[in-house]
Amino acid sequence: MAADVSRFFAWEDDPDHPGWQRWRATDPTRFPSLLGPLSVRVDDGVARVRMTPERRHSNLRDHLHGGALLGFIDMAMFAACRGLGVLDAGTAVTLDLSTQFIGGGAIGVAVEARVELLRETGRMLFVRGLVVQGDATIAAFSGTLRKSTPPKGVA
Repeated sequence: MAADVSRFFAWEDDPDHPGWQRWRATDPTRFPSLLGPLSVRVDDGVARVRMTPERRHSNLRDHLHGGALLGFIDMAMFAACRGLGVLDAGTAVTLDLSTQFIGGGAIGVAVEARVELLRETGRMLFVRGLVVQGDATIAAFSGTLRKSTPPKGVA
C-alpha cells in the first residue's frame, strides 16, 4: 500500500511489522507525536492498535502513567477508525471517553488496544475496546468520536 500522507497524519506500511500499517503524526511539535507512531492492523472487524511505552510514558513507580494510557486510548480510537475505513486523515473530536483501569502496565512491553466499531451514524462513531499487555487486560474503554464538519460546498 502506498503511503497516505495528510497535513496531520501519515498512514503507511509499517516497516517494523509486516502486515501492519503505521499511523504517525506529521508534526513532531503536536501532542499526537508524544506517543510515537502507532501500529494498526484490522482482524475480523477488530482494529488492533499498538505502541510500546517508554520511560517518558512512566509514572514514579516505573509503570505506564495513567495519563499516557488515556492519551494512547484516545489516539487508538482515531487510528482504529482510520484502519476500519470510517475516518480519514482529517480532523475529528472525542466527545466522550469512559475508561476503567484494570491493571498496571509495564514500560518497554507493547500495549495493544483492541477496538471495535459499535455504530457509525452520519457524523458520529461509537467504539469500545480493551487494552491488553501480553495476556493481561489493563484497561477497558468506550468512546464517541464526532467527524469534522465538511467544508461548505462539499458533501
